[in-house]
Amino acid sequence: MALTRNKILMTTVAAATMLFGQSAWAGEEGLAAITNSSNTLFILIGAVMILAMHSGFAFLEVGSVRKKNQVNALNKIIAEWGFSTIIYFFIGYPISRGVNFLVPINDMAANNGLDYVRFFLFLGFAACIPAIISGGVAERSRFWTNSIAGGIFVGLVYPFIEGATWGDFSTALGSSEGWLATTFGAPFHDFAGSVVVHATGGWLALPAIILLGARIRVAETDTIEVSSIPFLALGSWILIVGWFGFNVMSAGAINNISGLVAINSLLAMVGGTIAALVLSKNDAGFVHNGALAGLVAVCAGSDLYHPVGALAVGAVAGLIFVFMFQFETSKLKWDDVLGVWPLHGLCGIWGGLAAGIFGQEALGGAGGVSFMSQLVVSLGVIAVSLGASFTVYGVLKKTIGIRLNAQQERMGSDISIHSIASSPEDMF
Repeated sequence: MALTRNKILMTTVAAATMLFGQSAWAGEEGLAAITNSSNTLFILIGAVMILAMHSGFAFLEVGSVRKKNQVNALNKIIAEWGFSTIIYFFIGYPISRGVNFLVPINDMAANNGLDYVRFFLFLGFAACIPAIISGGVAERSRFWTNSIAGGIFVGLVYPFIEGATWGDFSTALGSSEGWLATTFGAPFHDFAGSVVVHATGGWLALPAIILLGARIRVAETDTIEVSSIPFLALGSWILIVGWFGFNVMSAGAINNISGLVAINSLLAMVGGTIAALVLSKNDAGFVHNGALAGLVAVCAGSDLYHPVGALAVGAVAGLIFVFMFQFETSKLKWDDVLGVWPLHGLCGIWGGLAAGIFGQEALGGAGGVSFMSQLVVSLGVIAVSLGASFTVYGVLKKTIGIRLNAQQERMGSDISIHSIASSPEDMF
């Protein structure tokens, strides 16, 4: 047994030496090198998993729209990732994090390029904003004007919210010595973005949905069926798997990684799935989105909850999504194609508030949270998002227009915008 342990130790030392060189074992300097390289790899894996989630956004939309709009869904998501990368690199990230990339390369490439992969990770969060909006305005929005709106949100609006809660000017809201903490006993807590990312995206989408109005066929028949449950389910599964990078890697460093975040994410996803299944009477679209509702809601307190609490948070989110999607569609007559307002907007806010409830020690949580702090920031995010979106989309609507004309919409975005169908052979 002892011999086996010695062999394992020798193998580990040899592998580390090969990877990091002899200096890896030269005291504190070597330890720092190992720490930086490990953190770089850890964050890079999370960033790549979040990048993969954007294919989930794409296929969720592909399955939820009609066949004549599938190419548009695919092109929007990848193009918006590209636009978001450039805008967040030059404008958004410097605002939110106080980091300027226009410096000598050695300044940023130090520590195994850790600063670069941190940008990559946070870009994944920022790029979720236009991806979320895309699902709500599908099938009738103009490509370029919607891209302009998304660029403004990624460059200015989201960085303001990110910076005030997580980033360079978060002392008042996020510090243990800030205004919220001294007023209500604890700072705002959002571990992985229920409010900062998802609620922001969902509430930014709502004014666009309202100002665009319903799709032509929805206005005429009050219903449009999804085109592909398999694609919808594929998108959901990709998002589910990627979400464990979204949540777990929000720790920011490998020494902060927590299995609690992973198990809470799992149980919240299951809670949302089962609750949506029961309330919707086993409707496939609601079931697969219910899983996402649970994951949206658990982000904020995934590092605080007892797993039973996470299960409850996810279940409530699943119920919120099913009920509110039906309500906005049938009662409010809002044509929210993928249900992004209830899924991200409402479930994101529920997640922020739930952290102040189920995160309390009295309910099995780790404590250190305040419901009032969660409420104040959540309401602030709603107000900022609604104000910004009504302003941006309102100006665009009055000036260059935000909606396809009736002929283009009936023809479909694929032909009218991209000049190709999702199955080109069917055109001949």
